[in-house]
Amino acid sequence: MTATFCNFLLSLMNEVVHTSPTIGSNVEEIVVKNTHFLMWDIGGQESLRSSWNTYYSNTEFIILVVDSTDRERLVISKEELYKMLAHEDLRKAALLIFANKQDMKDCMSAAEISKYLTLSSIKDHPWHIQSCCALTGEGLCQGLEWMTSRAGLR
Repeated sequence: MTATFCNFLLSLMNEVVHTSPTIGSNVEEIVVKNTHFLMWDIGGQESLRSSWNTYYSNTEFIILVVDSTDRERLVISKEELYKMLAHEDLRKAALLIFANKQDMKDCMSAAEISKYLTLSSIKDHPWHIQSCCALTGEGLCQGLEWMTSRAGLR
């Protein structure tokens, strides 16, 4: 991931953000339509993945940010996504996927990413994939609005 999710959200709020990969974790509270979300942005480096499950307790949503230009890393994203979805602590979590960098030439569409990740096979987790561009904020509100519509339903 080229930008932390907290930075991704701050770009939505029109704040200037200098991005760098998350080392460890970051936490940020955001409010969308009077709904408060406590967001944990956990680093995606291979050395950190074994500790991800320490963040799973009481998780209502998983947000996966996919670089729509990086076809090679999509293999890893798919493997890690299905490991997360199989974890007992995430059995009630809904899934929001942001297909980032939709402004870039030769990017994969949200439909292509959905097909590659075989999202249609996910039956026990509500899911939504949202095209977006973190630099402009395009698509971020729509994804977060989907989350607010699902908050507290499960």
